[in-house]
Amino acid sequence: MIADTPLDDSGLSGRELPGTAGKAGGLHPEIDLRARPSWRTKKNALITAVMAAAVALVAIPLVAVLWSVIEKGAAIAFRAFPDFFTSAIPMISTEAGPGMGPAIVGTLLATAGATCIAVPIGVLGAVYLHEYGGIGTFAKLVRFMATVMTGVPSIVMGLFVYLIWTMNFGYSAFGGALALACLMLPVVIGSTEQMLRLVPAPLREAAYALGATRSRTIVTIVLPAALPGIISGVLLAIARAAGETAPLLFTIGAATAYNPDLFHEANTSLSLQIFGNATSAFPAAQDRAWGAALALVLITFIVTLIARVFTSRLALKR
Repeated sequence: MIADTPLDDSGLSGRELPGTAGKAGGLHPEIDLRARPSWRTKKNALITAVMAAAVALVAIPLVAVLWSVIEKGAAIAFRAFPDFFTSAIPMISTEAGPGMGPAIVGTLLATAGATCIAVPIGVLGAVYLHEYGGIGTFAKLVRFMATVMTGVPSIVMGLFVYLIWTMNFGYSAFGGALALACLMLPVVIGSTEQMLRLVPAPLREAAYALGATRSRTIVTIVLPAALPGIISGVLLAIARAAGETAPLLFTIGAATAYNPDLFHEANTSLSLQIFGNATSAFPAAQDRAWGAALALVLITFIVTLIARVFTSRLALKR
């Protein structure tokens, strides 16, 4: 028979815990649970430090730009609040005072029109490329043309819309929307296609196993799963379009009064007012440029915030 071995408080015998001396009569060994240093951990720490430095380098100019816009723009925009955001633009650039109301309305009209044009076409195009076209010849051609459009200068888009629309129908906010939509379209297509690729294939297979058609699977399974990423891509496209100036020089015209009509008569935008007033030699015009820059940043921030709140609530419902 085996002799009885005394047990400690945990029910383990001294024979079962060979090794170094412990806290209670040498029965509990001291176990070091810390990760052993290795080249992998050192490399991870090094890359983490490099990424933190890169983030800091990117944040420095971003914070500097935002600080300059807020510091100089807030003094102009809120000095005559709310007149700066509601009053008409002074016809004489040397005249001091508000406002930027027509430019804010024109920016919202042109950007909203471009979004209504580019987002449905871009999302449908991405769905075709990933879900139907695949690696087919036509899909490759569409994907290549979308990539080429990404690198086309914005002023070229403005000249293109000027030839096909402005010369025939005159200046209008819709002409600016067409030019901005051409710039937004490749961004929406690219980002949406990437998000569709991230949707797991088993989700589609499960829907097919339940008897769902491909179109129903895309509408009810794939697109809702990719919706947060799609909205992020759309927001990037809207932010780019809202700040464009060159294509609007040839399409939207220059107005100092309110024009809520999307299709008729010349209009204006915040980016055009920033460009025109910032290049002026008069201090009053330069002040309005800083105020318009702050208004443009606020509009972009508010639109982004609303979209994020909508996305988060939609995710909670699902």
